[in-house]
Amino acid sequence: MRRPIRRAGVQRRAAMDAAAIPTWTGPRAVAATADALRFLQAPGWVPRGRRVYAIGDVHGHADRLRQLHAAITDDLTKRPVPHAVLIHLGDYIDQGPDSAAVVAMLAEQPAIPGLRVVNLMGDHERMLIEAMNGDRAAATDWLWAGGRDALTSWGLSPDLPREAWEAALPAAHVAFLRGLVLSHQEGTYFFAHAGIRPGVALRDQTADDLVTMRQPFLWSEDDFGCIVVHGHSSTPSVTIGKNRIALDTGAGLGDKLTCAVLEEDVIGLIAV
Repeated sequence: MRRPIRRAGVQRRAAMDAAAIPTWTGPRAVAATADALRFLQAPGWVPRGRRVYAIGDVHGHADRLRQLHAAITDDLTKRPVPHAVLIHLGDYIDQGPDSAAVVAMLAEQPAIPGLRVVNLMGDHERMLIEAMNGDRAAATDWLWAGGRDALTSWGLSPDLPREAWEAALPAAHVAFLRGLVLSHQEGTYFFAHAGIRPGVALRDQTADDLVTMRQPFLWSEDDFGCIVVHGHSSTPSVTIGKNRIALDTGAGLGDKLTCAVLEEDVIGLIAV
């Protein structure tokens, strides 16, 4: 089905409006480095001896992603744990200055040596994948959503025909994009780029739900049977509610890139 075409500014404004809901977000203790990390009560938990690092929407900010990876490395060195996982919540490309560098960081080398990494699919990656699969509407949407700058970051002409995109991109980068997963679970946390559809079992969530959902998810106070950790809908600071944690703090709009540190029943926040 053809999606409506929106200009990038309209898309961003709509995303901000959809996320601007009256939600209690709790106290904030956001650190810029691992040394300054402070913890507060979390709405969910992971088993003792496990730790989750979850990073929100990157949107082409390779420099900030490097800083967060360095902070995570520092934290693991100073506070080792038997089992740790790094989860990127999607939207690696578009809007920011260097989509290609972000994809290269995640596709061509371990993000952090020795640390398990899970890379989720965002709606921006999905648009590009659907375009490479032959969907003309997805190609148009992607170009308006930041794809022209993304192509430029790969050293390609923004006017390159859609049919040539896949062959022109590095093979490792295409493999990375096509290998992204839709969701992940750790303890009582469920990780997805955008959220879930309330009233639908996790096993029955569609790709559209997991990658593009805003409402009615953002408004819902339902008990989902898990705590959903997501990005996609930008807010000025991390939202911590009784049923979800939102980690897109607007890197694509020039604001912070945030990482949540989840262990046992607490959460810490690092933002750069």
